Amino acid sequence: MPRLRQVRRTDIHAGAEPIFQFIFGDRDPVDEPGTDTGTPGDWWSVFALVPDIFNHACSGIGLYRAERRLIDPVLRELGQTRAGWNVGSRFVYSQHCKSCRTVGLSEEQIRAISHWDDTDCFDAPQRAVLAYTDGITRDFGNVSDEVFDELRAHLSDEEILEFTYIVCTYAMHGVMSRALKLEFDADDGPVEEIPGPHESLSVEHTRAALRLIRGGRDDEG
Repeated sequence: MPRLRQVRRTDIHAGAEPIFQFIFGDRDPVDEPGTDTGTPGDWWSVFALVPDIFNHACSGIGLYRAERRLIDPVLRELGQTRAGWNVGSRFVYSQHCKSCRTVGLSEEQIRAISHWDDTDCFDAPQRAVLAYTDGITRDFGNVSDEVFDELRAHLSDEEILEFTYIVCTYAMHGVMSRALKLEFDADDGPVEEIPGPHESLSVEHTRAALRLIRGGRDDEG
């Protein structure tokens, strides 16, 4: 169970209602939890405690998936998934293992994210972003010149800034999820992917829900 109070459906702010309807239908997730990816869904009901934080967090999800992003989605998902692993968040790690499939990563690559430096299934740009992610999230930003120079050999300055911002955001989400006992981080356990009943719908489901609070726009960020 979450450490903070969940907001009941009747008490959520107006901006959250379209998202709740899209994700939970007519259910109140406090009484009837569950999402298409198999999570309880309490991230939404806890973040709704502070409407500004809920809206800001949702906008962040929309930002990283916006059409105008320059960073390759494959590299982005590698960073987000590795960040979840590094901060020990089953929730972030599991959700982004699922997202990795939607951008074309193989099952071998997804399984190898947890020990990427011992495998040969990633190409040079992929290894560069994984090493950089470790420097950001495992070494608290202590990125060596060697690692950064290798990253810069593959990405522009703009792509590096986007990637850094997104990875740090998802490291934050993982840390918050663990601290507040949300979703798959409610209980202690190994950092692993938790299968969901309708996991192939997860990314587009969330993206469509976010479009609702942006008035149908899909180009935020």
